[in-house]
Amino acid sequence: MKDKLPIKLSQLRVLIAVAEQRSFSAAALRLEMSQSAVSHAIATLENSLGVVLTSRNRQGAYLTPVGERITDHAHAILRHSGEIIKEAALARGLDGGQIRIASFRSVATHLLPSLIATFHQRFPAITLSLTEHEDYLLVEQALRKGRSDIGFTFLPTGQEFKTWEVLKDEYLALFPSTFQLGSGKLTWHDLTKHPLILPPVHDVMMQRVFEHVQQAGYSLQATYEVETDAAIVNLVSQGIGATILPRLAAEPIPTNIQVYSLPIPLMRSIGAAVFADGLYTPAVYAFLDVINGFPQ
Repeated sequence: MKDKLPIKLSQLRVLIAVAEQRSFSAAALRLEMSQSAVSHAIATLENSLGVVLTSRNRQGAYLTPVGERITDHAHAILRHSGEIIKEAALARGLDGGQIRIASFRSVATHLLPSLIATFHQRFPAITLSLTEHEDYLLVEQALRKGRSDIGFTFLPTGQEFKTWEVLKDEYLALFPSTFQLGSGKLTWHDLTKHPLILPPVHDVMMQRVFEHVQQAGYSLQATYEVETDAAIVNLVSQGIGATILPRLAAEPIPTNIQVYSLPIPLMRSIGAAVFADGLYTPAVYAFLDVINGFPQ
């Protein structure tokens, strides 16, 4: 038996148009094709199937009985092809789906809103869920356990993560408005002689600060230990004492607070991380592309 040519979706669309318009010329106008192209599509389809699908007379074009049955199948095929395209788009993650993000508070509050707004502008059909954790260790744990697709944490991380730097965040010394600088530049002595309001010593955000100051030959002693960044900033604003916090954690900084870089500046690197061995949808990588293009 002679091999038949494959059936094309375009041919089925032409068949349906002829069936609905009952005219080759009207079908051509509807499909924005030439009448000869419509005739060729029908003839090729008939040749592929080995049956006659249409008949024509002075009143127009009509389906044969087998043509009517095949047209019913053509409707179903085109409907299912549309569903196939839709499912593929969803799988690509660009026309639907969800991205799960884990972050610690200051990034979730001050950085992610603008990132998410930019992403939503480009991919409005993708939904994002954001989980806020107390510290970066819990963010990384969420990535390891598969509860999040992307996590915002401190860099560097363990080798199990693939990371992208988002910004460098400077540690700042914040003083009340009554503070008077002894010289033109803040010194470690200025910091150590002033009452300090600091996060608890076990706070992972502050471990680098304590090590940094110790390397300079000084030590920090907290007069007050306060859990939340906002409460610390408000206490400084009230003149209770000074503090050292990353800029992102301190914001918004009241106008009556004096802000200084540390005598030896200290930065922390914040980045996005994914679990290196994870399988991710293109939607996740689309979000990472937005991160890579985001101004630091």
